[in-house]
Amino acid sequence: MDFARQQRDPTRHVIGIAFVVLLHVLLIYALVTGLARKAVEVIKKPLNATVIEEIKPPPPPPPPPKKIEIPKIQAPVQPYVPPPDIPVPVTPTEPVISAPTAVVPTEPVVIAPPAPTPPPPPPPKPAVRRGIVPIYKEEIIFPKAAIRAGIDKGSVVARVMIDEKGNVSDVIIVSADPPRHFDRAVIDALKAWKFQADGEKYVGEIEVNFRLGN
Repeated sequence: MDFARQQRDPTRHVIGIAFVVLLHVLLIYALVTGLARKAVEVIKKPLNATVIEEIKPPPPPPPPPKKIEIPKIQAPVQPYVPPPDIPVPVTPTEPVISAPTAVVPTEPVVIAPPAPTPPPPPPPKPAVRRGIVPIYKEEIIFPKAAIRAGIDKGSVVARVMIDEKGNVSDVIIVSADPPRHFDRAVIDALKAWKFQADGEKYVGEIEVNFRLGN
């Protein structure tokens, strides 16, 4: 069935008309049975209105009473009356004879010259003295063990502990190249050295160089 034929179908129009008629019947029945009367009664009921009074704040306290100042009455000032002038008696004075003062001659002030400033203290001695020269020494022999080892040169730096009389009390090897080949020869020789007495103990540093064939 096409769309034009469906539009011309009378059954569809009958159903719509019946629905509209039924709706009008229900509205008329509701008006007749009293729904309209109840609506009027609701409108006729009295309306209650509540009046809310505005709360006013309490009045401010009255201002304190003003102090009334009483003007002070000053006493009348009496005029100043000067006392009468009374002449002062004048007594005759004798002339004063002053004795001449003797002038004592003063000696000239001699200003002493300023004291000479002391010389600055000598600089402190170094903890380790280098470049010291012995007053007696023994020759250091090239060790035979070093010759057998094929060593033809070397160097040793040693520190000698010198007492108040200039004698060597101990020898300490600081460095050696090559190590341990020349240490004993240097220690044995330096212990026999003697230095200038300084009145105090000090430490000296000596460098010994070895060369075979010199």
